[in-house]
Amino acid sequence: MLKVEQLSGGYSNEPIVKDVSFQVQKGELFGILGPNGSGKTTLLKMISGILPFQSGKISIKGQSIKSFSMKELAKMMAVLSQHSSQAFSYTVKETVSLGRYAHQTGWFRSWSEEDERIVQESMEQTGIRAFQNKSIQELSGGERQRVFLAQALVQEPEILLLDEPTNHLDLSYQKELLDLLKRWTREKGLTVISIFHDLNLASLYCDRLLLLENGSVHTNATPNEVVKVEKIKEVYHTDVEKHPHPSIPVPQMVLLPSFKNEENIVEIGPEFMHFSKEHISLHAPVPLRTMSSGVIGSGVGWHQTFVNRHVDKTYDCSDHRSEMLHYLKEHGFEPSQTIGMMTAVWLEDVSYKLIKGDDFSIFVIVTAGVSNAVDASKSDQHSFEMIPGTINTWVFVNGQLTEEAFIQSIMTATEAKVKVMDSEKVLDRVTGTTATGTSTDSILIAATQMGKKLEFAGTITPLGKLISQGVFECTTEAVQKSRQRLKAK
Repeated sequence: MLKVEQLSGGYSNEPIVKDVSFQVQKGELFGILGPNGSGKTTLLKMISGILPFQSGKISIKGQSIKSFSMKELAKMMAVLSQHSSQAFSYTVKETVSLGRYAHQTGWFRSWSEEDERIVQESMEQTGIRAFQNKSIQELSGGERQRVFLAQALVQEPEILLLDEPTNHLDLSYQKELLDLLKRWTREKGLTVISIFHDLNLASLYCDRLLLLENGSVHTNATPNEVVKVEKIKEVYHTDVEKHPHPSIPVPQMVLLPSFKNEENIVEIGPEFMHFSKEHISLHAPVPLRTMSSGVIGSGVGWHQTFVNRHVDKTYDCSDHRSEMLHYLKEHGFEPSQTIGMMTAVWLEDVSYKLIKGDDFSIFVIVTAGVSNAVDASKSDQHSFEMIPGTINTWVFVNGQLTEEAFIQSIMTATEAKVKVMDSEKVLDRVTGTTATGTSTDSILIAATQMGKKLEFAGTITPLGKLISQGVFECTTEAVQKSRQRLKAK
């Protein structure tokens, strides 16, 4: 659809855009990235014909852009600039209607039913139809942005050029606008070329990205290839970290601030635990980085409060998340800051231990019962049923964990738990073989992210050794306590 070849130009003899080449296919949403001064807006102006270029070539459908008249170009290409302004006090509808100029013919241009339909449809799609009779001067910056987008859309262009289209828009309208543009690229074959400052929005919506640095092409590829930590650090000169989007396979970047919360390094230990008849809780003085399988707060996040709640074995698990959420609120816990687990074992049989390492420590808490123990290798012989958790393992690490160390911590803790099942001769009642755990075990790894950096947590690493020791000793003690209680009945 559009081809740019060795394009150079700017506002003086010294080019701002230097030897830029790329192609955009019909129906693509193509994003242009780069820091301030990298030439993004200058490039867009040259593509639109607003700014002449010094050398190179721009083609639309194989034909040089210079061969089109301004009116012919306006039928094919619409532009929404970053700082759209309105000198006259037109109404919203009048402003949008100006976009139909290129489609009108004759000396006395008449307004047709088709013109009216397209204008009304564009105002509806951009959410401005309700105030079409208002003066544009009365609108907010975000509302004006949508008016000028509608004006561009009524041109019915094949190519739409956008300079930071989400500028001034709140989150809901950012999403609506980009969803609309993405849908039009797929359904109508609209080709969209847009400048973005927000790397994450560009990654979410663009098919391909062009990363500019000092007016030249740094990278032209898919979002996964462009939005890489080393490339963003190199071009933007700032610290970032990459994370996968939770729903779709695109990268997302987060800024890493220069400040660190290490003025008062804390050590999580027994002094932060609280006991009641219904639950054991731990409230940390600072939010902790967590990875867990809790009923509430599962996955990866930051949490400050941790609750292990006792429920009877006959507890109805049909709506356990909602019921647990209600329980937390009822007992003064803020669910968004809390990881909540359930266990059917007696809380008095809890086992916990603070273990010191070299410049770091861990605090392990385990509640364990083995009445519904299962051999994972023979789980196909069991029927599935939702029952309250039995072995709940909490590992608090007083140190900084990498993503790799979080996952390895779970593996190491699980291996230690399985070893307890063997050493304590815990059997699967259905198969008679050695159990590996229970069917509803849950785990939590929480780190202060302060102090010593711990890259790995495999079984023979310094951290892995402490986790292995702590989980093995606490699980063994908790299992023995639970068995003694059952024998005493």
